Amino acid sequence: MRIREATADDWPAIWRFMRDIISAGETFCWDRDTTEPSARAGWMRLSPGRTVVAVEEDGTVVGTAETHPNHDGPGAHVANAAFMVDPAHAGRGYGRALGEHVVERARSDGYRAMQFNAVVETNTGAVALWRSLGFEVLTTVPEAFEHPEKGFVGLHIMHRAL
Repeated sequence: MRIREATADDWPAIWRFMRDIISAGETFCWDRDTTEPSARAGWMRLSPGRTVVAVEEDGTVVGTAETHPNHDGPGAHVANAAFMVDPAHAGRGYGRALGEHVVERARSDGYRAMQFNAVVETNTGAVALWRSLGFEVLTTVPEAFEHPEKGFVGLHIMHRAL
């Protein structure tokens, strides 16, 4: 597996699993009916953001991440990122590899910290991964996410210095 910058040609492979993750409504604060053009515009960021893909040896895109400043202007030194791994390839270390890559890349890009604004508290795998990569939960916004099965659950704001 390798991680590289995403290209326009990667979008169909990303959208194939992104569509299902978004429509499931369990881990992302995106409208479950997000259209492909809207998803593409939000994910395939241009400068100052970047998008990467995790690719298996045969060229299969199995995960993706996007990074951008958490805020503009005086808040632009803190990065924000989002991650998706194809559920068919979950549990094989792709999320960890993407997380490690993005943290290191954000550091080398000059960011001083990274903040995740909305980690769904019931997404225990993601919460454990981010904790293992040095993130801490700063706070949990109660009932800020409407999970399709579990009802209203909290959203963690997670942070780590770079």
